[in-house]
Amino acid sequence: HVQLVESGGGSVKAGGSLTLTCTYSEYTSSTYWLGWFRRAPGKEREGVAVTARDGGTRYADSVKGRFTISKDNAKMTLYLQMNSLDPEDTGMYYCAAKPNIDYTLAPGAYHYWGQGTQVTVS
Repeated sequence: HVQLVESGGGSVKAGGSLTLTCTYSEYTSSTYWLGWFRRAPGKEREGVAVTARDGGTRYADSVKGRFTISKDNAKMTLYLQMNSLDPEDTGMYYCAAKPNIDYTLAPGAYHYWGQGTQVTVS
């Protein structure tokens, strides 16, 4: 059973930085692709970034050059480093895992989800 637990959210001024973490259960990183998603108030959940089992990455156009997804398998932790934050980045952020081997950011492709962590940029 895959367990994902996010943390690191908070309130930050525009232009600031924040790092989200997502701890995952054993074997998750070697079995699944991991992604970060967000849901802004009144909007649909959208994909932010995904990382493959070998560490390859893909980003949504809206965060390219500002966000970095990475993982530390020894610590069983997924990260999302967020720089140059904008109020448009406000939302609930989730990490998720999927077994399929592709770089899709479509939320429906992901089978396992964390509970989310709130990010507010003002």
